[in-house]
Amino acid sequence: MKLRSIGEKGTQVFHQNLKITQLGKLGRIDEAIEVLSQMTQRNTVTYNSMISAYAKNGRVGNARQLFDEMPHRNLVSWNTMISGYLHNNEVEEAYGIFVRMPERDMFSWTLMITCYTRNGKLERARELFDLLPDKRDAACWNAMIAGYAKKGRFDEAKRMFDEMPVKNLVSWNSLLAGYTKNGEMCLGLRFFEAMPQRNVVSWNLVLDGFVQVGDLGSAWRYFEKIPDPNVVSWVTMLCGFAQNGKIAQAEGLFEQMPNRNVVAWNAMLAAYVQDQQIDKAVKIFGDMLEMDSVSWTTMINGYVRAGKLEEARELLNRMPYKNIGAQTAMISGYAHRGRMDEASQIFNQISIRDAVCWNTMIAGYAQCGRMVEALSLFRKMTNKDAVSWNTMITGYAQVGEMDKALQIFEQMGEKNTVSWNSLITGYVQNGLYLDALESTEVMGRERKRPDQSTFSCGLSACANLAALQVGRQLHHLVVKTGYLNDLFVSNALISMYAKCGMVVSAKQVFKDINHGDIVSWNSLISGYALNGYGEEAVELFEEMQIEGLNPDQLTFVGVLSACSHSGLVDRGLEVFKSMTEVHLIEPLAEHYAWMVDLLGRAGRLEEAFEMVRDMKIKATARVWGALLGASRIHRNLKFGKYATKKLLELEPDKASNYALLSNMNAEAGRWDEVERVRVLMKESDTDKQPGCSWIEVRNQVHAFLFDDPVQPRTEEICSVLKSLATEMTNTSPFMTPYN
Repeated sequence: MKLRSIGEKGTQVFHQNLKITQLGKLGRIDEAIEVLSQMTQRNTVTYNSMISAYAKNGRVGNARQLFDEMPHRNLVSWNTMISGYLHNNEVEEAYGIFVRMPERDMFSWTLMITCYTRNGKLERARELFDLLPDKRDAACWNAMIAGYAKKGRFDEAKRMFDEMPVKNLVSWNSLLAGYTKNGEMCLGLRFFEAMPQRNVVSWNLVLDGFVQVGDLGSAWRYFEKIPDPNVVSWVTMLCGFAQNGKIAQAEGLFEQMPNRNVVAWNAMLAAYVQDQQIDKAVKIFGDMLEMDSVSWTTMINGYVRAGKLEEARELLNRMPYKNIGAQTAMISGYAHRGRMDEASQIFNQISIRDAVCWNTMIAGYAQCGRMVEALSLFRKMTNKDAVSWNTMITGYAQVGEMDKALQIFEQMGEKNTVSWNSLITGYVQNGLYLDALESTEVMGRERKRPDQSTFSCGLSACANLAALQVGRQLHHLVVKTGYLNDLFVSNALISMYAKCGMVVSAKQVFKDINHGDIVSWNSLISGYALNGYGEEAVELFEEMQIEGLNPDQLTFVGVLSACSHSGLVDRGLEVFKSMTEVHLIEPLAEHYAWMVDLLGRAGRLEEAFEMVRDMKIKATARVWGALLGASRIHRNLKFGKYATKKLLELEPDKASNYALLSNMNAEAGRWDEVERVRVLMKESDTDKQPGCSWIEVRNQVHAFLFDDPVQPRTEEICSVLKSLATEMTNTSPFMTPYN
């Protein structure tokens, strides 16, 4: 009777251990904890199962706590803890367990080597490999081969493969995976053909390689050759179709599948979500006989992407076992729409948060300009990664606090290209072009590889400073680094050359673009306009329509400004008319401003005033400024005074508005009005912005502000100016010495 009781208890513990393992795999960690808490008897397997469940669900801290509390540990316990750290990419913690192990087997060594290779620490992995007590086991060799191949170090991977004492099919597949996952399909196919034997994993690796490089034709041919395709084969092909927008083919493949498991259903569900076919996604979700956490998360994400946040929240509430992926998707949906209080509510419900969850919340606050809350979360975050730091830099830049953005940047440990780009972009967005160029230069000195964003921002800074020589240097670097065919960079080059007055160079860059977009055409049209090439701008405008491109609002801004600068009044009126009647684009204030400028310069002030009066939208300061400028040119005090009145209502603190009106009155000899404007300006407490100029000397831009006390070469500059003034005084009776 006693033996039977012990046997029954043993069976019960066995089933409870099995249930913990299954719940852990399904992501139902809270239920696994509940099972553990109800167990009156536990054995070593119980602890090992729960440690594994914790680690697989991101709760590696809880796993370690349970590991430390274990009354008795066996070799499996130690290996399970290392595996948990491996699963959560915590390399050094895994190594701390590894060195404390009282004994190790080959699995222990393989786990630790894999931990290093998966995290790119190949030198540390090699050091461990060289310390192996027995190198006959293929698993450690395979881990090293996979690590080298994953990083694209194919020579070293192949050398280890050739040196292996005994190769198995996993060895061949490890190297094959390196080739195919890195897009090296020619090398991969040659290796595949040379394999002495293949299994379905080998075929699937080739299939996935073709899908990743977008070669669906080759992927399909190999799919049809697979002797016995499994669910992974079918799903890989289905995902290939879905990723390339071929939903009909994905649906057909799904219908042909001999066996569909939850992975297959999830793949089709994800295809509909990705293609934003939310109704079909809802239907297939409802048809699923079995759902896992991926199913629920994908559907919630689909609702979020479709903007149906209420449906997403309802589904999250119904989810039988919530996971961090679904909750983060919900937070992202709320954050993108500025509903941060609701996002915070979900965030606070999550007990164990990963870096993605924290970053989503921080980014939400940053996008709303709520940097106090963003900083508070950032400081509380213990698992900061590069994304966390970069998000804070971008957030401060967006609200114009570049000093704080720089402070975060300087506190950051390892800076990547995105970090530098975030800082440089912030400087450009806030008009700090010299700082942007200086940061670009420092980035190069620190040997950080620039990308298209770096070049685009750097070239934009050069354009705004008219720093042609620096721009040319960046152009050479673009060619050297292989970004010349990047459309984003080419468009920035067109703008840079155009704003520096090098229209011929801008046109040449435009001609060298294989397939330009609307931004390319707009950039050159604006370049022509800026440099007074009105006829060329209009011709290019007509050419782009012949090429089949529809102009947008920016196109018309460029063409109308070109007509204004070149005095093409009738052509400008035709273009403005075609904007609404042919292209059905409603004019913005900027379009009206250029039309007022165009008519005003031609002396047609009555028409200009009528256009302002008949505007469908409220006239901006830019519009009234154009009318005021034209009134001054043609000495029309009537329109000038009216425009000034409107301007001062919109911009009461802008000194240039008062100055323009004062000059108009002075030119008309109305000195009493000049004095009145001067008093009015003083009473309004306007501040005139200090003058700023810059020159480019030896490929370096030097800026000068009026009465600038921090210019490092002020004494030298004044000394030279004084000597020049003395020299001019000695040669001309009309000069007075410079003081």
